[in-house]
Amino acid sequence: MNDLEQFFAANTGRLIHKWHHYFEVYDRHFSRFRGKSPHIVEFGVSQGGSLQMWKHYFGPGTRLDGVDINPECRRFEEPGVRISIGDQADRGFLRSLAKELPPIDILIDDGGHTMEQQIHTFEELFPHVAPHGVYLCEDMHTSYWRKWGGGFRRRGSFVEYAKGLIDGLNAWHSEERGRFDVSDFTRSVHSMHFYDSVLVIEKRPMQPPSHERRGQALFADYVPPKQTNLQRLKRQLKLGEPR
Repeated sequence: MNDLEQFFAANTGRLIHKWHHYFEVYDRHFSRFRGKSPHIVEFGVSQGGSLQMWKHYFGPGTRLDGVDINPECRRFEEPGVRISIGDQADRGFLRSLAKELPPIDILIDDGGHTMEQQIHTFEELFPHVAPHGVYLCEDMHTSYWRKWGGGFRRRGSFVEYAKGLIDGLNAWHSEERGRFDVSDFTRSVHSMHFYDSVLVIEKRPMQPPSHERRGQALFADYVPPKQTNLQRLKRQLKLGEPR
């Protein structure tokens, strides 16, 4: 049981609502920021319990910015904790928020969980995540719930949107320049991690990948013989493959 799980298990303060498997994900990607006075932005303040959890986990000097649509959440402001009120689906609000914030070490999207909110928050705030920072979106299972704008492989869901980001990560290898190019996302993202209901993106300034060979080759690389159309058709018929 990691420190986050222990805090949650012993919590008698403000309400915290988390899926149990999230704690391992948090600790895996956030632990390197402990004791380093990080700037954390969390969408979805709710009852304020997670703000207390992060403050305890990251230690003194941590700056926390909580964002919620409910004005009642302002009561959780305290030294080191600022609360902003607004709808994360509102791009204007997100842009004004971004102008007020210093670079974000960790951005946690635990807000309203609609497709519009998740996509808008990513598009407007991800560029403001620090060059070695982390973005985490949780409760992505709403991408499979129609009430939240999702549905299995439904166009416009956040899961389908995130699948497109995988292409961006690999754009260095594109042969279709003009249609599929290296982007700021490609240059700034080291890795993407998918878990049940969670996406974590770790940033790091990236250069085009390179490779080399070392050691002595003992024989020439194997080159498969080219098949004629007739040979391919005979093979398909023999194996019962579709033509």
